Amino acid sequence: MEKESRAIFDNTVVEFATVAAEYCVFLERIDSMNRNLFVDKVILLLPLMYVKASLLSKFKTIGFGNIETYVTEEMYETLRSKIAKLMGEKDDYLEIFLPDMAFSEEPITREISEDLTDIYQDIKDFIFVFRQGLNETMNDSLARCQENFASIWGQKLVNVMRALHNVKYSQDDEEEEDTDILDNNTDKDELSEE
Repeated sequence: MEKESRAIFDNTVVEFATVAAEYCVFLERIDSMNRNLFVDKVILLLPLMYVKASLLSKFKTIGFGNIETYVTEEMYETLRSKIAKLMGEKDDYLEIFLPDMAFSEEPITREISEDLTDIYQDIKDFIFVFRQGLNETMNDSLARCQENFASIWGQKLVNVMRALHNVKYSQDDEEEEDTDILDNNTDKDELSEE
């Protein structure tokens, strides 16, 4: 038991918990962001969280009770809809790694908002229990978070990174033309002021 207690305070755990908490706080402040700022920041947080989760030692459940959860359906849906609204028409993306894809005649789409909120739900539940400071539940929450990383949210994280990369680096022709027009007008305005 003492070995498990020391392990939950290991640097790799502290670093993972820090990045996980930063991800949660970031998503909770979505009301104050535009899409570009949101995408820029989340593209930096997700790979860092993936690396920190991958570096964790293997944790095993030591308790027998259920681990408390924090995120309710209402909280989940509120956050998901805020992200969906911010992402607008860029929220949907084609999913290529679902097992059902092999049997599907039509493309399967996913939503950036849903994937980011699914990740948030697991991470926020982990952070909630971890902050309570009880060694056994901290350990078990970390073990569950690791299991879910391996089977659920780790794959969602890498999939949504592909979609976010596309949003950030591929502009529509219309958007590019608007940007060019703005740049040209700015250059002309600067020249006329001189």
